[in-house]
Amino acid sequence: MPPKKAAATSKTGKDKPAKAKSGGKAKKKKWSKGKTRDKLNNAPMFDKTTYGKLYDEVPKYKLITPSIVSERLKVRGSLARFGLEELHAKGMIKLVDKHANQVIYTRNSNEVDAE
Repeated sequence: MPPKKAAATSKTGKDKPAKAKSGGKAKKKKWSKGKTRDKLNNAPMFDKTTYGKLYDEVPKYKLITPSIVSERLKVRGSLARFGLEELHAKGMIKLVDKHANQVIYTRNSNEVDAE
């Protein structure tokens, strides 16, 4: 067999040195710090505007729970719970189901019909 000729140049015309061609040591995987959630900045007390929204908007919701009120009015869950108890005591909303962990209210049907 005749001696082998030099390796033909690659199509791009760039030859990499032998060291670069051989597999190098891979970088170590960096561990992530984990997913972070944005901290909620909910109000600890009612101010006049949110208290007004509690009386104006909340009785018109079809499904009313403390978590929904807390999310929409940007108030703490305990404050939403007390606000809903107040609305229920005044007869503005109707209790559907009361459980140890979650209370479900709905709007009064007679108030919606009157509008």
